[in-house]
Formats: sequence, structure tokens, C-alpha cells
Amino acid sequence: MPSRTTTSPVPVLTAAIRLGVALVGTIGFALSYDALRQMAVAIHIRGVLTYAFPLVIDGFIAIGVAALLILRAAPWRSRLYVWALVGLATVTSIWANALHAVRLNQQAHTAGLHLDNVTVGALSAIAPLALAGAVHLDLVIRRHPAPQADEAAATKSHNVPDPGHNTIEPPAPAEDDAGLPAQAESLPDVAEPPNTAEEAVDVPQKAHANTDAHEHDATFEELLVVARTAPLGRGGRASRRNIETAIRAAGYRIGKDRLTQIKDRVQAELDESARHAEPGKEPAGVL
Repeated sequence: MPSRTTTSPVPVLTAAIRLGVALVGTIGFALSYDALRQMAVAIHIRGVLTYAFPLVIDGFIAIGVAALLILRAAPWRSRLYVWALVGLATVTSIWANALHAVRLNQQAHTAGLHLDNVTVGALSAIAPLALAGAVHLDLVIRRHPAPQADEAAATKSHNVPDPGHNTIEPPAPAEDDAGLPAQAESLPDVAEPPNTAEEAVDVPQKAHANTDAHEHDATFEELLVVARTAPLGRGGRASRRNIETAIRAAGYRIGKDRLTQIKDRVQAELDESARHAEPGKEPAGVL
């Protein structure tokens, strides 16, 4: 019989968190948009163009944060350039929001609660910061989905019912004149071989689940030290698979981009060692 499967609460929780992040980002954008549009009027931008002015600043913050996550494996100069642009746009938005709030606070004459200019300026900076943070959180959640969803999908694929199981009962064996089964002597007792294919699939999944439960992050240097102990692959070259196995066996977590960087560094060290050991020969892998 097919086993009953229950819906995991993790996808529902992830969807709720993403909805909350989107709501916070939308509110932050609306608050910052209103202040920046009034600043556009104050600097004498004409007519309908005042509605486009906030998009240049806050929209660039959102695009820049997305570009940083996409280019996280790019050279540091490229990432430094994007960081500079995002930082400049963020500081500009915060400064414009703070200046707008301070100027209105100076012109306000109310009998109720009246805050000083520093407090008003600091509170007005929350809106652009919330916008940038919400965009970053949403992209991080998209790039790192909950691992329970993958495990649930794998479990569902292994619980597919067998259509031929318990559907047709075998007929009773025919008996001969002596009252004995006709095939009692012709069929030897052979034990049913175990389903090694399913066991081979289940064992790596259990081992992978147990390994992930104890993995933790490590610095680049720590991963590099472990990678140097990994056995080499074909032709005496660094093996991506062996390096990943050694790092995960040491209890560290590593992504595809970081694994590529580690493997390239180890291969570069091997090439450098071969170059010093045999000056007259080219290192392995150099055409």
C-alpha cells in the first residue's frame, strides 16, 4: 500500500517569510519614494519627471544588491566596483531622506510631540535601509532553498506504490494422485535476492543527511588546508570530487563556486611544485 505523506511546513514557512520580506520592502520603497519625489520638486525637476527621480536612486540600490549576489564569484575588482556603486546610491538615498525630514521638522510648529533634527534624520534613514535589506533577504532565500523540500521530494519518489503488488493472488498448487503438490520437487527453495538497487540509493541519502546535519562553514584557508590532503585524480591533477569528499568528511560546508576556487588553487600549487621540481619540463595540463 502507498505510504501516507504529510505536507512539510517548511515550504509554507518559506513562502510566509518571503511574503513578509516583500511587504517590508514595498513599504520601505513607498516611504523613500515619497520623500525623494518631494526632493525632486525642491530641486526644480519638472512635472512627471519628479515621479521618475526616486526610481533612479532606490531602483539602483535594488539592482546593485542583486548584482552583488550574482557576481559573488567574480574577481574582487568587479565586486568592489559594484559595492562602490551600491554604497553611493544607498548613502545618497539616506542623505536625501534625512535632509527632507530635517527641513520639514524645522518648518513644523506643532503643539504635540516635537523631535530634534538628529532623531528625525536617523528615523528617516530606516526606509531606504529596509528596502536594501529586503531585496538582499529575498535573493538569499531564493538562492538557498530549504533542504527539507528536496528531502521530501526524494522521499515521495521512493514511496511510489508497486502496481503489481497485492493485486493477483497466485492459484493454489495442483496436487497429483498421491496428494502431493505437483511442483514440490521441481522448484528448489531459493531465497529472494535483496533489492540492492534501492539499498544503494538509500545509503548515500542517509549518509548525506547525517553529514549535512553536522556541517558548518569554514574560512577559505581552512578549506584549502583540508583540500591539500585530498587524493589526486587522473594524471596527478587535483580532483574536484576528491576535494569535495575530503572537505565534507572534515565536517565543513562548501558551495560549487567556492569548490571551484579551492580546486583551482590546489592545481596551481601542484603546477608550481612541478615547475620547481623539473625546470626543463612543463607542468601537467599546460599545452
